[in-house]
Amino acid sequence: MAKRVYFCFHYQDVIDFRANVVRNHWVTKDREAAGFFDASLWEEAARKEKSALKRLINSGLENTTATCVLIGSSTYARPWVRYEIFKSLKRGNKVFGVHVNGIPDKHGQTKNLGPNPFLSLGVTYDSRGSSLTMWEVKSGQWLQYTEIDGTSVVQTTEVAQAMWNKGFNLAHFYPSYLWNRDDGYKNFASWVG
Repeated sequence: MAKRVYFCFHYQDVIDFRANVVRNHWVTKDREAAGFFDASLWEEAARKEKSALKRLINSGLENTTATCVLIGSSTYARPWVRYEIFKSLKRGNKVFGVHVNGIPDKHGQTKNLGPNPFLSLGVTYDSRGSSLTMWEVKSGQWLQYTEIDGTSVVQTTEVAQAMWNKGFNLAHFYPSYLWNRDDGYKNFASWVG
């Protein structure tokens, strides 16, 4: 059964058509074979104030089960991508990344891989594993991330005791794939799960 997937990305990757390749690859497939329905936002989000944009993202994430982060050159630094990733974590979505810089842009050019945003975001678990604190790297320092509901703390359930009182960057939990090398056209549905 096809799942609803929320895509987050840096808008430059839409302009360059890299994000479009991934988001629209279902067009040549049956929806069930593609494995997903796109629930992400497009141009509507471009010029909204902060609270309105948060509501728009929250609404876009409703009824989704997976979040795909399209990783380009600057995706890791985009504040709204960070918000979408942490909001997806809080919702319990399956989260994964797809590197898009190997996809030729509208001029046929490719780029080196961009930094993985999951390495710039992390969590620490409390001493009982009952809550986690969200963190982000800013100016080379780990700082608490408080954009989700004004707090950096999220209640958790059933965290392995080995994780209690420890911290992890999100790459520990969330895989990343290369669209070309890992044959995203064929394998995307399995990544969605």
